[in-house]
Amino acid sequence: MAAPKPKNSAGRDLKKAIGVGVFLGAVVIACLQTPFAWYPLVATAMGLATYEVWRRLYEAGYVLPLVMLVVGSQVMVYLSWPFGTTGLVAGYATSVLLLMVSRLFHHGRKSPPHNYVRDTAVGILILTWIPLFGAFAAMLSRMENASVAGNAFIFTFMICVVASDVGGYVFGVFFGTHAMAPAVSPKKSWEGFGGSVVFSTIAGVLCVVFLLHGPFWVGVLLGVGLAACGTLGDLVESQFKRDLGIKDMSGMLPGHGGLMDRLDGLLPAAMITWVVLNMISFV
Repeated sequence: MAAPKPKNSAGRDLKKAIGVGVFLGAVVIACLQTPFAWYPLVATAMGLATYEVWRRLYEAGYVLPLVMLVVGSQVMVYLSWPFGTTGLVAGYATSVLLLMVSRLFHHGRKSPPHNYVRDTAVGILILTWIPLFGAFAAMLSRMENASVAGNAFIFTFMICVVASDVGGYVFGVFFGTHAMAPAVSPKKSWEGFGGSVVFSTIAGVLCVVFLLHGPFWVGVLLGVGLAACGTLGDLVESQFKRDLGIKDMSGMLPGHGGLMDRLDGLLPAAMITWVVLNMISFV
């Protein structure tokens, strides 16, 4: 039986993409094996991603306070370490307030701000899209209990993300025919989404049952929710780049584009993972 021929192009230099992906995976695994390294890793990624998006917006004529956005991203992530969601919400609310005020007086007290609503709204989008969602990935390490270490929750998240990406890639390249949202992302297909759901659900069930010792249905919810949020995150970034008229956020990661080109789906997926895996505590 002949192997199926790809219907679509991957659109990337696979050798570079795989090499960079392996390196990033090694960094993540090393941080998971190093005490107290996970939070600095997530915080650094959030700071770099915030700068990357700010740079693209700056080039497009948006006026946003870079220092406030980057510092706000760090405050949100690190406050969630000792205080959990309470610290995260407090950091988010404070950052939004400072953004609103700093943008109001960006040109001084005697000059009125220009495009205030537009720029402030985009700044709030950045704070929500990157550090707010990203902090949930950091807080996965705080979910440890008497029988399961925090690393197990992070490994579950990462394995499901990889499974979702692999499933989406394989089904999308070989079987992708029906576009999900051609006006936003022509290459995103329903077949690829189905592959993401199948692969991430299988990974979710196996990880929840054998790593976290939870009921299988939590793994089903995790797999479906993670694939859905990851796909929606991809679509949001696609439209974001379409509005700015760019292909990649940057060239920070060879073969992948920018950091946000890798984190776009991962960030909302981290949020839904945190929500779903918290169910284990109530079962």
